[in-house]
Amino acid sequence: MAMRFGRLDLNLLVALDALLTEKSVSLAADRLCLSQSATSSALGRLREYFADDLLVVKGRNMILTARAEELIEPVRVVLEQIRTTIAIAPEFDPASSDRQVRIMASDYSTQVLLAEALAEIGREAPNMRFEIQPMNDHPIDTLERGYVDLLLTIDYAISADHPSLILFEDDYVVVGWEQNPAMQGTMTREAYFELGHVTARFGKARVPSFDDWFVRRQKQQRRVEVVAPTFLSLPGLVINTNRIATIHRRLAEQVVRTMPLVIREVPFDFPPIREALQWHISNANDRPLRWVVERLQTIASSKVEKPANVVPLAVPQLERDTLEAEYRMNHAQ
Repeated sequence: MAMRFGRLDLNLLVALDALLTEKSVSLAADRLCLSQSATSSALGRLREYFADDLLVVKGRNMILTARAEELIEPVRVVLEQIRTTIAIAPEFDPASSDRQVRIMASDYSTQVLLAEALAEIGREAPNMRFEIQPMNDHPIDTLERGYVDLLLTIDYAISADHPSLILFEDDYVVVGWEQNPAMQGTMTREAYFELGHVTARFGKARVPSFDDWFVRRQKQQRRVEVVAPTFLSLPGLVINTNRIATIHRRLAEQVVRTMPLVIREVPFDFPPIREALQWHISNANDRPLRWVVERLQTIASSKVEKPANVVPLAVPQLERDTLEAEYRMNHAQ
C-alpha cells in the first residue's frame, strides 16, 4: 500500500532520486530494477505532480531543469531520514543512553539479582535510570497498561500473551535464630508444623507468597504468628524467638553471613521456583529494553552457583504443570 503525502506517492521519491542521479530513464530503470516503461510512467507522474519537465532532452543526453536541480538535495535528505529512522533500527549505544527502565520486582529479586545487576549495568550504561516498583495485586495489568517496562516474578504468575524468559531458579529453606532449640538438629516435619511461623503477604489483597500458598496445600496447617510485608523483613523477625521462616535459599545464604541465623532443609517435598522476566509484546523491538533484558539474563546465569552445605531431599519432583494450573486458578484476578 503506497504512502502518500498530499497527492505524491512516496514510493515515487525513490524513482525521482534515481532519475535525478542518473539523468537517464534507462539507467534509472536499471538502478530501480524496473522496466523502462515503468520508469517512464513514474517520470510522467512526477512531471504532473511538480508541474515541471524535470528531465529534458538536449542533444543526445537528458539534462535536469532548474526545478529538478533544486530537488536533488532535499529528496536525498528525506530518503536518508526514512531509511535511517524507519527501514533500519538505530544502533543502541549503552554508554550514551539516558533511557529510564521501570521494573516491577519483589524485594527478594531486588536483593539477590537486581542490586548486583544494576551496579554492573551502571558501569556500561552510566546514564540509564531505573525505577523498581513493588509487586502489587495486578502485575500483568500494570505491565499491559504501560506503567512498568519489565516484570520480574515467579514463572507461574506471568502472562502467556507476552514474551518472557527464565532468569534463574531457587528453592526454599528454613531459617531460624541460632539459639532456637528446634534449629539445633535436622528440621523434622513434626517440628516444622509445631513451631510458629513468619511469612510475607503482599498488596492490598495480602496475596500470599509462594511458600505460604504451597504450605496451605499440605494436610497439616502451620501456625502463622507474624505476617510481614516484605521478604527481607522475615529473617529479622525470627531472631530472639522460637519462630521460623521458610525463605528462598539465595536470600537465606546472604542473611546468615551477617545475622545470628541458621539454615535447615524443609522437611518435605517443596518445589523450586523459577524467576521469569516479562515485557510487553509491543516492546519486542525496543533496542534499549532488549539490551537490559540480555544483560539481566547474562548476569543471572553467571550468578548460578551450587548452594553451599546443603543436601537436597531425595524425593520426586512435583508435577510442575499441575502445580502451575492450581496456582493460577487460586490467583485468578
